[in-house]
Amino acid sequence: MQPIIIAEGLSKTYRSGKLEVPALRDATFSIDSGEFVSVVGPSGSGKSTLFYILGGLARATSGKLVIDGVDFAALGDAERTKMRKARIGFVFQKFNLLPTLTARGNIQIGYDIAERPEPLDPQFLDHLAGLLGIRGRLDHRPSELSGGEQQRVAIARALITRPAIILADEPTGNLDTRNSEAVLEMLRVSNREFKQTVLMITHNQEAAMIGDRILHMKDGAMVGVEAGAGAVRLA
Repeated sequence: MQPIIIAEGLSKTYRSGKLEVPALRDATFSIDSGEFVSVVGPSGSGKSTLFYILGGLARATSGKLVIDGVDFAALGDAERTKMRKARIGFVFQKFNLLPTLTARGNIQIGYDIAERPEPLDPQFLDHLAGLLGIRGRLDHRPSELSGGEQQRVAIARALITRPAIILADEPTGNLDTRNSEAVLEMLRVSNREFKQTVLMITHNQEAAMIGDRILHMKDGAMVGVEAGAGAVRLA
């Protein structure tokens, strides 16, 4: 397998008055295409900063970032936005569903924003909804869905464009144990069935174990790596 994400010396420093506050320190790692990687660490460890940089939502202060063979850090804002739409799907802790749209509409809008030239394939939407267990909920608005169902709609919205990379930021943070387990399994399904690379940010060590590898962060730095439960399938 070839690396789809290569980070070399990624650092991010924020300014607070005259002070410089380092949020990410010299992060160097690579992630292979089709791999499921969890990034775990306590609050303030730099996980979210790394997430936003990898997703093109923030720029690193220094370092190199190559995504799918493209020097992501060197792209202008418009080019970075275009690549983000084409190659990356996002799953956040907050579901961010539009309350006036049905589940189907919320998934559709994810496809529309990506500005794909071809229309959405209804058969793929039906297949995706079936995998995620929301086929019978597509005509319901968010207020009529449980938290777990809303997160599954958010996952479907991220997957609908068939992106190469899924970035998930604390995707189980607002869910109970049963729904958390279901959502983690859905991310694993996207990884295995659609061959998508998944990078999941979490503070939950137990949730992190679903990954093939677990990268540990502390005080803005990468401090260790271990095999996750998914590594068994790679052996």
